[in-house]
Amino acid sequence: MKSQQTELTWREGRVPVSTRFDDPYFNLDNGLAETRHVFLNGNGLPDRFKPGFQIAELGFGTGLNFLTTVLCWDQSGQDGTFTFTSFEAFPMRAEDMAHALAAFPELTEPAQELLEQTAQPEIRVGGGILRIIEGDARRTLPAWAGRADAWFLDGFSPAKNPELWEPTLLQAVADHSSPGATAATYSAAGHVRRALEAAGFAVTRSSGFGRKRHMVQAVLP
Repeated sequence: MKSQQTELTWREGRVPVSTRFDDPYFNLDNGLAETRHVFLNGNGLPDRFKPGFQIAELGFGTGLNFLTTVLCWDQSGQDGTFTFTSFEAFPMRAEDMAHALAAFPELTEPAQELLEQTAQPEIRVGGGILRIIEGDARRTLPAWAGRADAWFLDGFSPAKNPELWEPTLLQAVADHSSPGATAATYSAAGHVRRALEAAGFAVTRSSGFGRKRHMVQAVLP
């Protein structure tokens, strides 16, 4: 492994919490609905899907965002495939991923396909092609040759994991975006909005999920 695997505790026996960042990996009430609200709806998906669509993500975690996107792509009747590139500094063990994803019966089949391929450099689940780039995103993202049509900014809380929300990293997000690319994040912190704006994104604060009042959507003109 290129990166140190994450250490976890479990909240209510089913929600993984990073001991390094003291933050849960997904919403305690309904992580699947939160992913759909923040990252799919927040990026205008599935309406913007097309063959070859490119998604990039900061923070792979349990794989919940990828699997939810696979389900959305397949249910929307798309032809071809989409590519999902995720930058992850502290990968989760396969057995921990399996335990976390068991909370979402709707994802049982694609989750099994994912877990069977965790050792592969390229993972194919449904219409999705997944590549996980391990290591500090502050180094790996600037070196990435790709460009994304949509970004899932899903690092841990900016207060607990400020490295994934630094202005220089969010500038790298913009630099590796296609014209008209979008980004979405559950965070509505002022410094995150300002960093995205400084990188060239037009930023909108919109309604968050559940008890979270606001989230951020961004578009690169």
